Amino acid sequence: MTDDRKEAIQIQGLQKIYRLYDKPSDRMKEALGFGRKKQYKEHYALRGLDLTVYQGETIGIIGTNGAGKSTLLKIITGVLSPSGGKIQVNGRISALLELGAGFNMEYNGIENVYLNGTMMGFSEQEIDAKKAAILEFADIGEYAYQPVKTYSSGMFVRLAFAVAINIEPEILIVDEALSVGDVFFQAKCYHKFDEFRQMGKTILFVSHDLSSISKYCDRVILLQNGEKIGEGAPRKMIDVYKQVLVGQYLPERMPKKNQAYQALDNETTETAEAQAGIVPAAFGNREGTGVNPDALEYGSKEAVIESYYICDDRGNRVNAVMKGQEFGIHMKIRFYSQLAAPIFAFTVKNSKGTEITGTNSMVEKAFLEGVPAGAVKDVAFTQVMNLQGGEYLLSLGVTGFDKDEFKVYHRLYDVMNIAVISDKDTVGFFDCNSAVTVTDGEEVS
Repeated sequence: MTDDRKEAIQIQGLQKIYRLYDKPSDRMKEALGFGRKKQYKEHYALRGLDLTVYQGETIGIIGTNGAGKSTLLKIITGVLSPSGGKIQVNGRISALLELGAGFNMEYNGIENVYLNGTMMGFSEQEIDAKKAAILEFADIGEYAYQPVKTYSSGMFVRLAFAVAINIEPEILIVDEALSVGDVFFQAKCYHKFDEFRQMGKTILFVSHDLSSISKYCDRVILLQNGEKIGEGAPRKMIDVYKQVLVGQYLPERMPKKNQAYQALDNETTETAEAQAGIVPAAFGNREGTGVNPDALEYGSKEAVIESYYICDDRGNRVNAVMKGQEFGIHMKIRFYSQLAAPIFAFTVKNSKGTEITGTNSMVEKAFLEGVPAGAVKDVAFTQVMNLQGGEYLLSLGVTGFDKDEFKVYHRLYDVMNIAVISDKDTVGFFDCNSAVTVTDGEEVS
């Protein structure tokens, strides 16, 4: 089956290699041709990357610092030249990269509007026609006539974003810039995002704000050490990214249907299990309805969530809860190693992967004790259901700190669904349960 969508960006085997020198004199020696020995080390910022972006898509790019995200965007926009591979861009690009890119700090705001417009290929007359809309969106008042070097970071990004989205690009590229500015400006920017998507524009969006990635992106690319290690639906890629963040990502541990829990070939864990005389429970040992057989799990398994369930206010195990009703989230954890202060947690997400709410035992100051190997703990989170009616996904975890290092012992993502039954749905995710009073007011003469 062929894909007849039009390609906005086509990348094949893209590489970017930097030469790293131990000291400045090594760079000079090489430039002058002294010696045959190579004076540098090669650092691959991008390593054989393949990527196709189709017109009208909103693509999120995520990864740890140094993964290659910004390098990729700079190559797409022409700021950097690739060391190898092919790249083809079909359409006018507008890019909002790091703060200050494309601006002359000595010029005032108006002059920079014309400078950026000219660089994008617009005539002075065309910029004249767009200037009012740009200044209205930026909303920086008389500062538009002051040198950009006097701007705060918030004013700077306001003007930069206003220019980027008002030159009618076919492809908009944004790299973390929206983390600057007040909440009102950010809301205005995201509203513009929605307008762009409805107009069929192509958007490449780099951000560490995973909620925004989940909400706005059609597809997510996950980079690590200059390579693409994942590509797919936002919720799936965000879950894998969380594994990367805690050093638990292994491709062979990606979720498989009816996967069985197997003892890790981790010497520390095996030794602790043997000393405690413990045999790990089967992965399928789950309780209650609504269990996800494709749940994503990972961790060191020094502690294992053996079973879990949801119960209503009468103690019945359910996966449907009435709005306004008290309910409990329960899990049983077996410990294979002695742990200083394990942290028990749950998270609730919507079907798009946006984290709606959640908490843990450390935040709640409910359990700050050490646990010996061989112990079993029953953990219960009890609260009132205030979510709007609908379907949600539950994730569970046991984590902790080994000295100053954060460790994941066991995480289960999207293990169960929670159906919220409601006869009154308000705006947003939560019901404020407002008490409404209406009284006669005094007439104003």
